Amino acid sequence: MQRTILDHVEPVAEDTVSLVLSGADGPLAPWEPGAHVDLALPNWLTRQYSLCGNPADRDSYRVAVRHDRLSRGGSEYVHLFLRTGGRTLEVSVPRNNFPLLPAPEYLFLAGGIGITPIAPMLAAAVEAGASATLVYVGRTVATMPFADELRTVHGDRVRIYATEEQGRPDFAALAAALSPRALVYCCGPASMLDAAEAAFSAHRLYIERFRPAVKEFAPNEPFEVHCVRSGQSVQVDAGESMLNALNHAGYRIPSDCLEGVCGSCEIAVTDGEPEHRDDIGAPPGRMYCCVSRALTSRLVVDL
Repeated sequence: MQRTILDHVEPVAEDTVSLVLSGADGPLAPWEPGAHVDLALPNWLTRQYSLCGNPADRDSYRVAVRHDRLSRGGSEYVHLFLRTGGRTLEVSVPRNNFPLLPAPEYLFLAGGIGITPIAPMLAAAVEAGASATLVYVGRTVATMPFADELRTVHGDRVRIYATEEQGRPDFAALAAALSPRALVYCCGPASMLDAAEAAFSAHRLYIERFRPAVKEFAPNEPFEVHCVRSGQSVQVDAGESMLNALNHAGYRIPSDCLEGVCGSCEIAVTDGEPEHRDDIGAPPGRMYCCVSRALTSRLVVDL
């Protein structure tokens, strides 16, 4: 974890504030567009937020937090209790499950607070000389973080759709006009992601979800996890997660979302076949143990 100072709290849209966190002990860890951090809040909760500032700025991180009315205590605490004034907060080293790949052309699709990973992607694409367009959707302009800032900086590359006035953009028409060399990046509510997956099925589409997609799996079966470094074997019962079983056995596995969307509980698998139930797409030899299980009776992990 890195120690940061809360330099600035500022409203950037209805129900959304921006936090600027400066390094308390010198330069902060580097990051690339699409990265996120875990922010340890003073109420003992840890929450994940996409970095939405400038990756070249090693002195500070910027995140934006929407006040979720169904908050589990994270966004509510940020909005009610965090204020400008030098409070020290711990922040993880950035992780990136949504990296921006090189391409000559990009279409970026953002819905509401989904603009946070997309904004630095747009800036990076423009800086690299690529053709880039942002389609930014929200209920009203007042609810859309950084809308004015993005239009000021990027001009007609940014298309704002306030759905109460204009309705939703025509994704099918956008797909039809898109070059086959283009990459499409999308972050927003589930309905928007579903529409993007349907419209851009013939294109290289990359999405980041706030919540896991609804999926069906076979009934849970018990399995054994052998921790190769300690030599200990841990039984995972059908009614518990692998993460909980390992935590109860004394292994402190970092975790946050518990839904397979943040990647903080990633562990290495050296033998056996995981059943991947996450929404990230675990790389070879890795798994996210908060939701994923085993297709074999035994997994060997690097713990």
